[in-house]
Amino acid sequence: MKYRKLGQGLTVSAIGVGCMPMIKGGNILYGEAADMDEATRTIHRAIDLGVTFFDTAEIYGPFSNEELLGEAIRGKREGLVIATKFGFKFDGKQIVGVDGSPENARRACEGSLRRLGIDTIDLFYQHRVDPSVPIEDTVGAMMELVSEGKVRHIALSEAGPETLRRAAKAAPIAALQSEYSIWERDVEAEILPVCREYSIGFVPYSPLGRGFLAGAVRSRDELPENDWRRNDPRYSEENFPANLAIVDAIAGVAAKHGVSNAQVALAWLLAQGDDIVPIPGTKRRATMEDSVGAADVTLTAADLAAIEAAAPVGGTSGPRYGEMGMRMVRL
Repeated sequence: MKYRKLGQGLTVSAIGVGCMPMIKGGNILYGEAADMDEATRTIHRAIDLGVTFFDTAEIYGPFSNEELLGEAIRGKREGLVIATKFGFKFDGKQIVGVDGSPENARRACEGSLRRLGIDTIDLFYQHRVDPSVPIEDTVGAMMELVSEGKVRHIALSEAGPETLRRAAKAAPIAALQSEYSIWERDVEAEILPVCREYSIGFVPYSPLGRGFLAGAVRSRDELPENDWRRNDPRYSEENFPANLAIVDAIAGVAAKHGVSNAQVALAWLLAQGDDIVPIPGTKRRATMEDSVGAADVTLTAADLAAIEAAAPVGGTSGPRYGEMGMRMVRL
């Protein structure tokens, strides 16, 4: 395994593991429900392969994903970088809005520590920006948790450039997590430059376009009825066929190298800068092992040009979220 540094000197494996798909049911389901035993074996196998970076959040499940990860890393904690996120308010297990208040940061931190069974969260994200709370107040409260030893580094997710700049002036931000992939490149214009101005590492989520770029799904009809992606505009009846051209371009590069589509998509992200660490979501050993192999794939200038031609900035059909989801990003 190769390793990279995010901000504040935080060293992680070049490919992390997004644990979000490792749920039995709950609020965010891709494909079939996860087999919990296989999910645990996937985490253990990732550790054996040198993966150190594991990403979860209190809303995944909600709550159950942190519990799964916590149980899986018991006795294996040393050397791992465990990341989780807060930023929502709940009514029981129902998400009822965003909440970036200092009080919610502390509540969530205590709950995550308990569910994960650890003493310190290595990377603690604000999951979504709360426009009603000044970002300086939120990161200030997060830094109090750092001073208490409950958090090692703080981070943001889906923050807009000005919010990110304000946060970086108020506190040491180790990472920004936002969607970034061959078919979602909007961060390149303003977000990545601000990250680099303040030496903030970048963690792309959905680096495989929620599985689309891997090429396994060729029709929307192949998705189970309760699959979250049926609400994804890019998977819609009108956008799906147009976006297959991107998959076909990736497949051409993959065939040339004798690797998978997923490995090409991840290698493309790694080629965008040494400060970029993707966290492909997985729930099975086979897909995790394939993703981890991307760290050893080197794309040529011709490969990158072929992908650029097929998937220029703004070239994907459809927005990445529906109207409600889009209102919560880039704030």
